[in-house]
Amino acid sequence: MAMNLLYRSLLIVLLLTVYSCGTRQAAPSQEDRQDSIVQDTDTLLVDVMEPFPDTMMPSAEKVMFKIDTFDQELSPMLSDLHDLYDNASGIFTFRGSLSRNPNFFGRLHGDTVNINVDWVFTTHSDTTHTTHGVWGGGTGWTGQPLYIHWPDSLMDRMQQPKDSLLRLSNQELVVASLCGKVYFIDFNTGNPTRMFFNAKNVLKGTPSFNPLFNGDLYIGHGVPKHNPFGHVVFNLYTEQQTQAFGKDRTAWRGWNAYDSSPIVVGGFLFRPGENGTLYKYHVGEDSIQLHSTFRYSLSRYHSSPGIESSMAVCRNYGYLNDNAGNILCVNLNTLKPVWHYHNHDDSDATPVVDMEDGIPYVYSGCEVDRQGATGVSYFVKLNGLTGEKIWEDTIRGRRIQFNDKKLDAGMFGSPLLGGGDCSDLIFSNFCINTLTEKGCLVAFDKHDGTIRYKTMTQQYSWSSPVAFYNDNDEMFLFTGDGAGYVYLIKGSTGEIVASKRIGSNFESSPIVVDDKIIIGSRGNKIFRISLE
Repeated sequence: MAMNLLYRSLLIVLLLTVYSCGTRQAAPSQEDRQDSIVQDTDTLLVDVMEPFPDTMMPSAEKVMFKIDTFDQELSPMLSDLHDLYDNASGIFTFRGSLSRNPNFFGRLHGDTVNINVDWVFTTHSDTTHTTHGVWGGGTGWTGQPLYIHWPDSLMDRMQQPKDSLLRLSNQELVVASLCGKVYFIDFNTGNPTRMFFNAKNVLKGTPSFNPLFNGDLYIGHGVPKHNPFGHVVFNLYTEQQTQAFGKDRTAWRGWNAYDSSPIVVGGFLFRPGENGTLYKYHVGEDSIQLHSTFRYSLSRYHSSPGIESSMAVCRNYGYLNDNAGNILCVNLNTLKPVWHYHNHDDSDATPVVDMEDGIPYVYSGCEVDRQGATGVSYFVKLNGLTGEKIWEDTIRGRRIQFNDKKLDAGMFGSPLLGGGDCSDLIFSNFCINTLTEKGCLVAFDKHDGTIRYKTMTQQYSWSSPVAFYNDNDEMFLFTGDGAGYVYLIKGSTGEIVASKRIGSNFESSPIVVDDKIIIGSRGNKIFRISLE
């Protein structure tokens, strides 16, 4: 216990990121991200933010919930509120930050843009027939790669690979595949850096790497093939699975998948589950221990909705969507609900938080699922302190059958806040699925929700867009669709600057590293792409 307290105290002193809950009004430079500290002759002071209040709005009173605490000795309070991911040497979770507004972007140089494939990595393909179909390989939704830039001081901690054909790299990609394996890839060459880890079940979501560099990789199962079916921890220093968490028999929902990408903040790991539970783990130097759980329902029969979205965080507030259309704000110190908003339909897309004038605002959207074969996707902006709706807009769509698969309409990818010349906009992909319109990228005015434009794509898109900026700080968006096309779109106008068909189905979300794009597709391919 003393070592854990010392460990946590040292972390507070070492945290150097000033956290703004996702504010992105321009294309930031590396200099903009430098540490913000105040130092005098006697004391080093690190900027510390005040937590949001421990309140429960009237809308939360309809939420039936149960909090179980398993470690009574450890304080439940977050030890620090800064975003450990924001200045981390890599992209360690879905969308790269607590606010889920990507802290990575690329630069464009020149007027002509060509889309080039630098390398292709091929995964295995699993032909096992599960109760939910055959999943093959490659990556699905959300399927975002992680990127770890290992400090030289930590390279020696990792085991040297036994196979001489593999070589560790200090620029390493981590990709969780539908075939059930986690791959480790050299960012520069596309070659494997170490042997894959077999997680034994279908992997759909995005894993997370601990930003404190304790080596822990948190992986969630998506579809069962073997027991235990749940989530596991794999340590990259020892290259061993260190923990496995199977079925939670006390959960209020029976489906035990974990598509959500967990997040570390204030000494705790928060992992939402499709069994309707938010898990709070204490993170130690070499282990995680369950601290408490939050289970909830909007029904007196305790049927709980599942959480497929990743939780967005601002200070001590966490924001969740679920498949019953609920948007919840939870106080991460106490695990009590702060407010509740019902957004009409299944909401799997991860929300995004943006700070404006000291107030966090939450952007989220839903699907066309429970409404029936046709309906509308509701895209909303909410006050993150109260749950008050600021504005709402809608995109119509319909459900279709596509290759023996039911495809709902609406929003599956996460929104992207505008920057540079698009700082007043927020963008998101939508599935429309009509005969004439398959999918589109929509630009909304952040202030009133007005739709500035829609850019049509060849097929539906579940992928989340990422940003590029040219030398004039004009914003461009890169995204993919279900037909295997990728697009570069001018943010201010919606003009498609370049497009190319290179994959089979880009349901997965991309990342940007050193002006290069890494994205996986259904099938069995992972791509590195350059825009030149």
